[in-house]
Amino acid sequence: MYYKKLVGENIYLSPVSIENVKDYTRWLNDFDVTDYIGKSSKIYTEENEKEFLENCSKKDNITLGIIKLENDKLIGNCGLNNINEINRTAILGIFIGEKKEQNKGLGAETIKLLLDYGFNYLNLHEISLEVYEFNKRAIKCYEKVGFKECGRKRESKYLNGKYYDIITMDILKSEFKGNYIKNKNV
Repeated sequence: MYYKKLVGENIYLSPVSIENVKDYTRWLNDFDVTDYIGKSSKIYTEENEKEFLENCSKKDNITLGIIKLENDKLIGNCGLNNINEINRTAILGIFIGEKKEQNKGLGAETIKLLLDYGFNYLNLHEISLEVYEFNKRAIKCYEKVGFKECGRKRESKYLNGKYYDIITMDILKSEFKGNYIKNKNV
């Protein structure tokens, strides 16, 4: 069911599987997950999530499941989107849907694998992301792996009756240090 495309210390990243539609649908209907990824205003059904999973990896998007190495359990989703081959840029997205797997450093490990892949295999120059100002845990994680704030859209996210800033962060290839993909040969 899973393919060990990018292997780290505790997790590996695999192309998403349609067989996990129930997990994704459950996560995307949970405010504890969706408030942090900007999807709380939507209702997700298995049918529309199945359609998304069938079409998520297009030419300019790479979407991967986050799988625990110890038990091959899906715990979340990540990817590089809007890949621009001319400007060598992409937008990173990530969420850990399994609550008991949050706050264990698995998000940081996932991001390091994506950065290694994006910079050293896709030859990207800059990878960016957006995060909501209230998501302090994610901001700390992004800073830990080398992202820097590069912009802010003031009060542009409405959630639960209040407006929040959207912070844009990025990292350049020259700022990325590390060799995190364990299953590469060269």
